[in-house]
Amino acid sequence: MPDAASNPVPAPKPRRWSIVAAGLLLLALALVVIYTSRSAFSSPLALVVVAAIGLAALLLQLRFRSQGSGRVRAPLWLNVLGLIFAVTAVVADILHLSANVVLVAAPGSVLCFAISSTAVLRALRKN
Repeated sequence: MPDAASNPVPAPKPRRWSIVAAGLLLLALALVVIYTSRSAFSSPLALVVVAAIGLAALLLQLRFRSQGSGRVRAPLWLNVLGLIFAVTAVVADILHLSANVVLVAAPGSVLCFAISSTAVLRALRKN
């Protein structure tokens, strides 16, 4: 009969940092929802903020997940393009530039973040 002391059960990894990160992201999303008026949610910039928070949540999940040699990486060029679109939308809104710039840049940002998140989730599911 094998000795129980020779085959110790590995202790589960602490999930403290992933829980703290999830809590901070929920806090950020709650602050956006609480301090934003109802009419602002029809704004394209609100979509950009919520999409950016969602992408940050996914990237933090990737950061805290240890997958050994088969690491999943987010497409950097797509995230940079989404960030450029997001900054363009915010600057165009602040400077009161053409509404068409905001209406193109904001959905472009959301689309880039969505495609990047979909690629990451697909790679996670394959592993």
